[in-house]
Amino acid sequence: MRDTISPIDGSVYRSTTEHGTRDIENAISLAHRAFPDWAALSINERATFVTSFVAAIVADKADIATEITWQMGRPVAQSPGEINGFKDRADYMIGIAEEALHPFVPEGQSMGKRFVERVPLGIIGVMSPWNYPFLTSVNAIVPALMAGNVVLLKHSFQTPLVAERYAQAAIKAGLPKGVFQILHLNHENTARLIADPKLGGVCFTGSVKGGIAIQHALTDSFIPCGLELGGKDPAYVRADANLEHSIENLLDGSFFNSGQSCCGIERIYVHEAVYNRFIDGFVSLAKKYILGNPLEQDTDLGPMVKTEAADFVRAQIGRALHKGARSLIDETLFPSSKKGTPYLSPHVLVDVNHDMAVMTEESFGPVVGIMKVKNDEEAIGLMNDSKYGLTASLWTDDMDEAQSIAGRVEAGTIFMNRCDYLDPALAWTGYKNSGRGVTLSKFGYDHLTKVKSFHFREIK
Repeated sequence: MRDTISPIDGSVYRSTTEHGTRDIENAISLAHRAFPDWAALSINERATFVTSFVAAIVADKADIATEITWQMGRPVAQSPGEINGFKDRADYMIGIAEEALHPFVPEGQSMGKRFVERVPLGIIGVMSPWNYPFLTSVNAIVPALMAGNVVLLKHSFQTPLVAERYAQAAIKAGLPKGVFQILHLNHENTARLIADPKLGGVCFTGSVKGGIAIQHALTDSFIPCGLELGGKDPAYVRADANLEHSIENLLDGSFFNSGQSCCGIERIYVHEAVYNRFIDGFVSLAKKYILGNPLEQDTDLGPMVKTEAADFVRAQIGRALHKGARSLIDETLFPSSKKGTPYLSPHVLVDVNHDMAVMTEESFGPVVGIMKVKNDEEAIGLMNDSKYGLTASLWTDDMDEAQSIAGRVEAGTIFMNRCDYLDPALAWTGYKNSGRGVTLSKFGYDHLTKVKSFHFREIK
C-alpha cells in the first residue's frame, strides 16, 4: 500500500494498492489483444468513444476539484479550472484528428497508388505527475486514443484518484476492454513496464531526473519516447511594456499553484528604465496574497505538495540570501508560512545573479528572482544562460521587436504579454533539458504515430 499524505493537514487522504509484475503482464496482454480492433475503427468511431470518455470526467468536475485540492494542495477556488482546461485540450485534439491523421498523397501520381499513412504505435505508456494531474495527462491520452493506440496510464502516488477517475470514465464511456487501463506502480515496476517489448511508445511528464530514468529503462529499445521535463522559465520586461498588465500577469505566472508549474515564471529580467516601478508594483501585489487552508474560498495560495519540497525552496532562498540577495517579502506577513510545514509564503528576491541556484536551478515553488538589465542584448543573453528551454515571455508593446527577440531565445514556446499557458493549437515542446518530442496541435499526432508508405503498381 502507498499512502497519499495531504499537504493540507498531513493526514492520510488515500491508501492505494500497488500493482506488481503479474498485474503489468496482465495489463499488457489485455492491451495487446485490444489494440487491433481499436486501431481498425474509423477516426469518427473512436471520436464517439473518446468524447464520451471526456464528458464522463467533466461531469464530475466539482468532486474532482475537491479531490485535487486534498491530494496536492491547490486552492479549491482554482482547481475547477483544471477540468475546464482538460476539456478544452481534449475537444481540440479530437476535433483535429481527421485532418492531422489524413494520408499524404504525392503530387503527380503515376501508374498505381502511392500514399503515406500515419498508423498507431500500439500500446502507449503514459506517465503523469501530480502538479497538473489532468492537464499533463490529457496531452497524451486523448490524442493517443484518437490515433488508434491503446493506453496504459501510470499516475503519481500523490494523485492516484486522478487515475481512478480516468478508469471510471472509461467504463462509463463504454471503451472496449483493454483500450484504456491504469497501473499504480513504483519506480522499479515502472521501469519494468517501459522495458516490455510489447510497448509501442512512452509519454513522460516529470523531472529531468525522472526523464533520465525513463531513457535508461529504454536502453534496449528503439520505441518513441516523449519527455516533458523541467523548466527555469524567464520573462523579460522591456522599457515599453504595459507595467500594470505585466506585473499582474507575471505575479500570477510566478505564484499560481504555489509556483509548482514546469512552465511557471522563475526568473524575471526588467529594463532599468522601469525596474523600480516594476519592483514596487510587483511586491505590493504579492503582499496581497492569502496563504492558508486551500479548502477555503478566499485562499489564493495553498501549501506546496510536501514539506520536503518547501524545505528545498527555503534552502535555495537561504543560499541566495547568504550570497547577497535580498528578499522583499516579510514572511511574517503570512502567519501560515512556517518551517516544518509545506506552507511557504511568496518570495521576491532582488540583487540576484546567475551564480545563485535560485536563478539557474529549477525551484518549483513560490519564489522568483528579479534582475535589472540595460538592454535587449543583456536580457537575451541571460534568458539563454540556462540548461532549460521550455517557455520564455516578452513584455512589450512592440510586436516587431518581440518577434526579433523571440527568434533568438532558446525555448520551445515564446509568449508576448502572457505566460504560463498552453494553447492546444500550438506545439508544446522543450529545448535543452526541458525535454524532447511534441504534444498538442497537429504536430502532437506525429509523435504518437509512425508513417507507413504504400506503393501499389497495377499491371495491365
